[in-house]
Amino acid sequence: MYAVIATGGKQYRVSPGEHVTVERLPGEVGEQVQLRPVLLVDDAGAVTTGGDIGDRSVTATITEHDRSKHLRVFTYKNKSRQHKRRGHRQHRTTVRIDEI
Repeated sequence: MYAVIATGGKQYRVSPGEHVTVERLPGEVGEQVQLRPVLLVDDAGAVTTGGDIGDRSVTATITEHDRSKHLRVFTYKNKSRQHKRRGHRQHRTTVRIDEI
């Protein structure tokens, strides 16, 4: 059994028992969260999508909050001595999928 969920502007294929790293979610480590919307559910070959899903949700437990690898952003304009260097680290959350 697996499901496709949307969170943080991205879509993820999840199965019960696996760990998934998503955009930062509100909540403390150990709390359970409901991940919605569920876009697709596959239950032993029976695929359900769209309006047939109804109020289904994916229950997950927050296992960790951290930040991603540091990205360097460098902007440069030729012949004008104009440059800018910045960095960015995205906040993210690791969750364990409990049930669909």
